[in-house]
Amino acid sequence: TKFKEVGTILEVDLEKSILPGSKVNLEMEFEGQVPVQIRRTGRNNIEGIDYSMAQWYPKLSEYDDSGWHANPYIGREFYGVWGDFDVKISIDKDYVIGATGYLQNSDDIGHGYSTNAKQKITDNKLTWHFKAPNVHDFVWAADKEYTHDRYKSDNGTELHYFYVKDSVTEKTWASIPYIMAKTLQYVNQNFGVYPYQQFSLIQGGDGGMEYPMATLILGQGKMNGLIIVTVHELLHNWYYGVLANNESLYPWMDEGFVTYVENLAFKMIFDPDSDRNPHAGSYTSYFNLVKSGKEEPLSTHADHFIENKPYVMAAYSKGAVFLNQLSYVIGQEVFSRGMRRYFNTWKFRHPTANDFKRVMEKESGIELDWYFEYFQYTTKTIDYAIKSVTNKNQKAIVTLERINDMPMPIDLTVEYTDGTSETYNIPLRIMRGSKKENNEKLIYADAWPWTHPEYSITLPRKKSEIVQVEIDSSQKMADLERSNNQIVLKQLKGRVKLTE
Repeated sequence: TKFKEVGTILEVDLEKSILPGSKVNLEMEFEGQVPVQIRRTGRNNIEGIDYSMAQWYPKLSEYDDSGWHANPYIGREFYGVWGDFDVKISIDKDYVIGATGYLQNSDDIGHGYSTNAKQKITDNKLTWHFKAPNVHDFVWAADKEYTHDRYKSDNGTELHYFYVKDSVTEKTWASIPYIMAKTLQYVNQNFGVYPYQQFSLIQGGDGGMEYPMATLILGQGKMNGLIIVTVHELLHNWYYGVLANNESLYPWMDEGFVTYVENLAFKMIFDPDSDRNPHAGSYTSYFNLVKSGKEEPLSTHADHFIENKPYVMAAYSKGAVFLNQLSYVIGQEVFSRGMRRYFNTWKFRHPTANDFKRVMEKESGIELDWYFEYFQYTTKTIDYAIKSVTNKNQKAIVTLERINDMPMPIDLTVEYTDGTSETYNIPLRIMRGSKKENNEKLIYADAWPWTHPEYSITLPRKKSEIVQVEIDSSQKMADLERSNNQIVLKQLKGRVKLTE
């Protein structure tokens, strides 16, 4: 068999083609020298961890309906082939290993895996045997000073913690098990059940990086930062680990989804009774990205963004805005059902953006091509305004205008002098339907053709009976200029009159 190394990619010319539906065994012997830690992998890192072994073996490139994806790894995202991993690691007997998968010989190992272990030592080494079913990568880390703690969550998932205990980590890592268990419970109930029996959090000495069933993180950080990274990387195991879309092509489908769920999880854990908008930071970051003039479409391949910061703001923040705004388009309850349906339908199947869109279309009964095309493939932005409120035949007429290029459905809330209010839902005609909100009485107005920059709606009352009119009181729509979303017509106690 002919082969050649091209950068970090090994190209192999097979003697015989692998046809659809057929099977083939590929065998390879390889040697690797462990470098002093570089991005996410290596030895003797800044926190003193001896081995952080990510990207440590030849990984088969993914082949799907779009063809081969032989992208060189440059430190960003991943896309891998599903498999059942059977890994044996022989290492000095004093080392403790945390890894993807389930340890098969805990009674031979000890080191916190078993209290009844009779270590089987050969040439001063222990051989650790891990199996990891249905994963697309395998990571492990080892250090002689690791403390190995365990915590069983309410649903039975066993959480493992590997860290070097000192005066700092003894305090900070003590709070992590409870927070991880609460996060696990919340996500299982609301977004899909974590399908593995185990998860390991490992002090790896280089930021935070997710891998199937395990995460490498810096261990010496302050409490707040440590918790943020821990929760974020745990959540990756639903989107990076189980759904495992092509992250390189759709980084927002991993990072953005994780950020969206992370925002909600933190509010649930730390601030459940407040009215604080958990996604406010994501919107602010997205708005700053637009204002920077450096925004690139979400469809840009992760490796090919011109600068790193716009990539991060797009994948994480705009990706989270994409989801929260979608809940505005189709309705929160429908969206929440759709998120669970998406996970359960596409787990272990490498979904694409179109697969996600089709799930949300089926759940909502609304056509969403336009939304994905605008927000994913362009950098066009949203700005709607209330142009005027006038009277005609004793009825108020509200005229709206679309200032920027991206069309959106509109929720228009009208407050009256008698203390009542009404919310009108104005769908786009190209949606072929309207959102449904079971907990909110919506009045459905005629659809707005996206080709028309203005739209007028006639209300059942006179202008003099109106206190104020507001576009999107939920502020879920990523409107760049919210100051023109409201007109206050009456000065009431505690309210500032904006314009007439």
